[in-house]
Amino acid sequence: MPDRRIGPLVALVRRAMVALGALVAAGLLVYVQRDAYRDSNGTPLGFVDALYYATVSLSTTGYGDIVPVTESARLWTILVITPLRVLFLIVLVGTTVELLTERSRQAFRVRSWRSRVRDHVVVVGFGTKGKAAVDTLLGDSDFAAVPERIVVVDTDRGRLDAASAMGLVTVRGDATQSSVLRTAGLVHASSLVVAVNRDDTAVLVTLTARELAPRITITAAVRETENVHLLRQSGADSVVVSAETAGRLLGVATTTPNVVAVVEDLLTPDAGMSLSEREVTESEIGGSPRHLRDIVLAVVRAGQVHQIDAPAVDALERGDRLLFVKRVGSPSPG
Repeated sequence: MPDRRIGPLVALVRRAMVALGALVAAGLLVYVQRDAYRDSNGTPLGFVDALYYATVSLSTTGYGDIVPVTESARLWTILVITPLRVLFLIVLVGTTVELLTERSRQAFRVRSWRSRVRDHVVVVGFGTKGKAAVDTLLGDSDFAAVPERIVVVDTDRGRLDAASAMGLVTVRGDATQSSVLRTAGLVHASSLVVAVNRDDTAVLVTLTARELAPRITITAAVRETENVHLLRQSGADSVVVSAETAGRLLGVATTTPNVVAVVEDLLTPDAGMSLSEREVTESEIGGSPRHLRDIVLAVVRAGQVHQIDAPAVDALERGDRLLFVKRVGSPSPG
């Protein structure tokens, strides 16, 4: 779960310094008053003896071989050594207790998240493609309000830290293993985005996910066009060829760079225009998609996408969905 706190190493070093400071302070105090202490072997106290007494005193071991014999030394023990002992024990015991408490708290947060989260999105791979997919999802108001509905699965700790800093839930592990996908709550998710760097890994992740969640929507990215059919046979609903798509844009930009600028605008969810989807309203039923106020690109009917000039969708029906161009910030009809 996302948590913005200081690192455990920094916290441990800080507490170790506090404990060491208490030990050195007690040792110096005893060494300054070394004549007021008596060693059982009858030898005068040195600095090592003072540190030894401070160590056994602060740790409540108390062997009794070195003891204060004057009234002032015993008073300093009451007023200074005892508070330092309490501080030392707080640091020592508190670190252990907090570690156990933190683990219990984190486990409780994970159980609580699993019990209430539904219809979330699992993103496998938080590289360039995965991060861009997450940025697009966060452009949607539903995910922007509750970023914990996005779960990132990756094996790289640095990438997971970056995702956690964005408020996302992270799972460290190999997504080709069913146990890792179960930890990400895949069985209750609505969508899976496979954005790994290798096509064979994408196939394995898709196969594993489809076995765990037969009804989930799976979108996968591949580098080579020849692997598209493998992803579809593995159970992917949508396959994006990243290398080929980039190559097409490069080719278009060579002759018509303004077209690429418009495409980039459509694919950027937080500015200008964007591609969106909505259900037809009651007032639009029976009408033609070509005559609507929105710029409609296609009509989805019974799960099949039709171009707006297709005879089958010349008249809109209840339950149809429109793929249209929406200006960012403007409300959709209905």
